This record gives sequence, structure tokens and C-alpha cells, in this order.
Amino acid sequence: MNFKEMKKLILLLLLTVPFSMYSQNTNDAKGLLKEVSQKVKGYTNISIDFKYVLENTAENVRQETRGDVVMEGDKYVLNILGITRIYDGKKIYNISPEDEEVTISSVDIDDEDSITPSKMLSFYEDGYTYAMDIIQNVKGRKIQYVKLTPIDSNSEIKSILLGIDAQTKHIYNLIQMGKNGTKTTLTVNSFKTDEPISKTLFNFDASKYKEYYINTLD
Repeated sequence: MNFKEMKKLILLLLLTVPFSMYSQNTNDAKGLLKEVSQKVKGYTNISIDFKYVLENTAENVRQETRGDVVMEGDKYVLNILGITRIYDGKKIYNISPEDEEVTISSVDIDDEDSITPSKMLSFYEDGYTYAMDIIQNVKGRKIQYVKLTPIDSNSEIKSILLGIDAQTKHIYNLIQMGKNGTKTTLTVNSFKTDEPISKTLFNFDASKYKEYYINTLD
């Protein structure tokens, strides 16, 4: 092999190896996310306690709160910031004890812009490119991060790191970086599945809120 041929081979390796590594990285990330999605969809119901933190250092903003949610299919009961939100499959009921008000509205569950807790466990399936990122050891748990980058260049999201427990294939946390410098972190404190729940859990009982103002939007 002469020097000219050797240069061609080196150039070919330089062009091919990074691409093949990138392709494998992307496939590994997609494969892991597929496992997570299949695991979530295999449960009858899911109960999650979580911590939510919003930070913007430049604006000197930090907000932290805790919440919990129970999901069964598309139905859910979400408690956060003192408000309970119930979705019974047809209507959303926002219950605010502080305001003594219940707001009732319809939602199109197939609407891409409608945000529901169930979608929070599957939002990554469309609209992003994927790449494996760092691995962290969190209290003996191996957390593999996958970096998601929006395909839409006009998205307000710069990137998302999705932390996945390598053993259980459950989502441990989500770190979202906004183009405005805002960092949002959602951390799962407990993740329980297929627990016995009341058949009426996702039903709104108007008799409990006789003293409340009922605001029906549609």
C-alpha cells in the first residue's frame, strides 16, 4: 500500500467511524426508550410521587414543589400546588379548595398540544432526535441518561435529559433546558404500579363540592 492509498484509507476511517458510532448511539438510545415505553404501557395503573423544580439563575428564580398522580390509561388524578385535577376520560375537573371553585372543561386526548400526565411518560416518542448521554450512580441505582433534542428548530426547548433506571426501565427524572435559560427538573420519588384503586377514583363527585362555585367552560 503506497502513501496515497494509505491517506485515502485513513480519511475513509475518519469519515466512517464517527458516523457508525453516532448511528449506534442513536439506535441504543431509541432501543432504551422503546423498552421504557413498552414497560409503561404494560401496567394497568401507575402511581407516582414527584418533586418539581424550576430554576432560572439569570432571573434569580427558583420554585420547588411536590405532587402526586395516579394514572389508568388516559384517566388520572393529579395533585399539585394545592389543586386537584381529575380527568375521567371525557372532562377535566380542576378543584381549588383555596378558591372554593371547580372548573370543568373538555379535552381532546388526541390533540398534540394537550398535555396530560400519561403523555409525560411517552412524550419522547415523536419530535426528537436521541443520543445516549452520561451514566450516574444514584443511591446504588444506575441511571442512564438519554439526550433528546427537538427536531423543530423553533421549539422553546433546547434539550431534555431523560434519566432512566437501567434495571427497572422506569423514568427516574427529566431535566429540561429552555432556550431562555430556564431549567426544569422533575424527579420521581416513588413509582408504584398495578395497585388496587377505587373504581370511583377518577369520577367527579359533585356532592362533595356543594359550596363551591362551579365554572363550566364548555
